Amino acid sequence: MSAPAPEFSHPLRAHEIGGAPRRVDIAANEAERAALASRFDLLALASLAASLEVKREAAGIRVTGTVRAVGDQACVASGEPVPFRLSEPVALLLADAPDGGEIELAAEDLDVEPQAGDIIDLGEIAAQALALGLDPYPRRPGSVAGLLSEEEAAEARSPFAVLKKG
Repeated sequence: MSAPAPEFSHPLRAHEIGGAPRRVDIAANEAERAALASRFDLLALASLAASLEVKREAAGIRVTGTVRAVGDQACVASGEPVPFRLSEPVALLLADAPDGGEIELAAEDLDVEPQAGDIIDLGEIAAQALALGLDPYPRRPGSVAGLLSEEEAAEARSPFAVLKKG
């Protein structure tokens, strides 16, 4: 079974990337945004753009830059739209995995992924950055009927809560 095709694909050939930084700006079209919204369970994805720099280093291919997105997530309590506007940094090293499969990492290279094959998909890197930047538990501001905020719940558990009801 093969992996599904990425919704937002912008491939580069690894062998064409040199030591000089190469700037790449990409933006998702309407169909790509709709597919990504479905993949990440978003109510809407109004915009997604990435400004990335790609260059070859001794350790592999470094991808840095920023992914920006605007859209709506569903509130975990009410299901109502919760707007988001994110600017997520990208700092990734794509390293050739040695035959043993282990990669020696320096402290500054915590975001390292093995590079398999000759294709680097900048669109998929941007999509993954979007996923990392999303709030895992989006909440609408204000109260939702029947639900307590963390502060209200802590106050209700307090041994003095009975005295306040007075």
